[in-house]
Amino acid sequence: MTAEATPSLVEATDGPAEAGPSVRGPKARTRTAYLRYVAGKLGGAAVSLLAVLVTSFFLFRLIPGDPVKYMTGGRQVSAEQLANYRKEFGLDLPMWEQFTDYCGKALTGDLGTSYQFRAPVIDKITEALPNTLLLTGTAFVLYTALGIFIGTRSAWRNGGLSDRVNTGLALTLYSIPSFWLGLLLIIVFSVGMGPIPGLFPTGGMESGGKEGFAYVMDVAHHLILPVVTLVAVEYGQTLLVTRSALLDEMGSDYLTTARAKGLRDDLVRRRHAVPNALLPTVTLIFINLGRTVAGVILVETVFSWPGLGGLFYQALSVPDLPLVQGLFFVFAAAVIVMNTLADLIYPLLDPRVGR
Repeated sequence: MTAEATPSLVEATDGPAEAGPSVRGPKARTRTAYLRYVAGKLGGAAVSLLAVLVTSFFLFRLIPGDPVKYMTGGRQVSAEQLANYRKEFGLDLPMWEQFTDYCGKALTGDLGTSYQFRAPVIDKITEALPNTLLLTGTAFVLYTALGIFIGTRSAWRNGGLSDRVNTGLALTLYSIPSFWLGLLLIIVFSVGMGPIPGLFPTGGMESGGKEGFAYVMDVAHHLILPVVTLVAVEYGQTLLVTRSALLDEMGSDYLTTARAKGLRDDLVRRRHAVPNALLPTVTLIFINLGRTVAGVILVETVFSWPGLGGLFYQALSVPDLPLVQGLFFVFAAAVIVMNTLADLIYPLLDPRVGR
C-alpha cells in the first residue's frame, strides 16, 4: 500500500494528534453522572427532612394527656386561667394554623418554647447534646473498632472455634434489650450482689462537689456502666456485617492471585480483602453515627444520664409537644444527614457507584 493510496494515514501520523471529544468525553460524562447522583441524594434528603417535619407535628398530638393541666402542677385553676395558658402557647388556634406556624418557625431554626421548662427548645437541646455525645460517642468508637476487629478475625477463621464463639456471643448480646442489660449491670455492679460489692454509681453523670481532674475521673466513673451496656448490645451488629462482607470477598480471584505471589495471609487480609469488604460496614458506621446524636433513650433513662434521650423521655411524660417535636426532628435529621454523607462517600470508595 503506497502513501498516495493512504493519505489519511500519512496525515494522521504527521504531527501531534489533537485531543478530541472522544478523549475528554468519558471524564466529562463521569463528572456529569456524579453531579446528578449528588443532586439526587441531596434532593432526597431534603424531601425526607420535610416529611419528618410534617410527621413530628401530627404524630405526637396523638399522645394522650393535656400539657396545660401539667403546667398547673395539679392545682385547682379556673377555666379562665386554663384558657390563658392555651392562648400563651398557641394551643387555642386551629390545628392548621398551629401547623403552618410550627413549620414556618422550624424552617428558620425556631423549634418553639418548652412547656415545662419555659425555655426555647433549641437551648434545651444544645444544653443536653454534649452529654449525649460524650456517652454515645465513646460507645460508638469502642463498639465500631471492636466489631470490625473481631469481625475480620472471625471471617478469616470461618468455621473455627473462635469464629463460632464470637458469632454466638455477638448474636446473644445483640438480641438482649439494652434497658434489661443496663438494669442487670446496676443490680450486680452498682447495688452489689453476693460477694460482688457495689463498685459503680447507680445513675447520673457526676456526684457533685468536684473540680478539675477529680471531676473528670468522677464523670468517667459514672460513664463506665452505660458505655459497657451500649458496647455489649451494639458491637455485634458491626461484627456480623463485617464478617459477612469479608466472607463474600474471600472467594475472589484477586485474593488467590495475591496468595500465589507469596503474600502472607495477614497482608492479604489487611491490604486487599478488608478494604474491599468495608463498603457495607461504612454504611452501618454512618447510620450508627447518626444515632449517636439521638443517643439511646432507654439507656440514658435507665442510668439517669442527662442527655437528649433522657430529655426526650421526660418530654413524652408531659407531653411537652414543642420539646418532643424538636427532639424527634433533630434525631431524624441526624440519621438522614449521615445516610446522605455515606451515599456521597460511596463513589470515592467504589467508582462504580454513581455512574
